[in-house]
Amino acid sequence: MDFHDLLFRYFGSAEIDAMSPSALEAGLDRMHVDFGLETNAGHRFALWALMHMLGDAPDLDAFEDAEEREAARRFMDLADGAG
Repeated sequence: MDFHDLLFRYFGSAEIDAMSPSALEAGLDRMHVDFGLETNAGHRFALWALMHMLGDAPDLDAFEDAEEREAARRFMDLADGAG
């Protein structure tokens, strides 16, 4: 999943700063639904990572697989270190 493709799919724009609060909320709601329905681990992780960057990711318990939870933890650590 490409970052810009995700932005267009869920928010209709690649410009996060230009989004209205209601568009951001609606896109995040759609992402949460798709995250719950997605069966591909890579796609689920991409959705989760974008939600995390936008400050609205599900808890790590949303990943049933221990390796996926650990990957999400590492991503959080890297993202927090970059900020």
